[in-house]
Amino acid sequence: MQRDAPPPSRRTGSGLTPITAFGPIASLARKARELDALDRALRQTLPSPLREQVRFANLQDGRLVFLAPSPALAARVRLLQTQILSTARAIGTYASSVTVKVAPPPPTDIVPDRSKPLSPAAASHLRAAAASTTDPELRELFLELASVAEISDSQPGEAAD
Repeated sequence: MQRDAPPPSRRTGSGLTPITAFGPIASLARKARELDALDRALRQTLPSPLREQVRFANLQDGRLVFLAPSPALAARVRLLQTQILSTARAIGTYASSVTVKVAPPPPTDIVPDRSKPLSPAAASHLRAAAASTTDPELRELFLELASVAEISDSQPGEAAD
């Protein structure tokens, strides 16, 4: 029995085409690269502590838009407007003004404090809730929580038998 040969492939490349090569994504990626390069160039004009704390965000309608984490830092960037604009012109970017928006950094993830154990009273209430429920899955969850409270109550300062 003779097997059919697989159909010829239409693709001539040796791998996947990056998504950044397609239509709107390509223009968005190009714009992001341009803004990143502009960010690096413009922030180099700022004094060192300020350079690490502010970000260049956009060039819109002849305005260079920066983001600062506090009003005080935003005011310092505004004082350097002439210097920033002359740097922009030197690298071939036309801008007539600098706008600085205050944008606090995003909050850090809050990690719950796992060091606070459940009290013996809470464990007792969980066992009572487990005893009063008819749902076996819920009963198991209540008992599991109660056992964690009991373990955490016996851990600090007690030696294992």
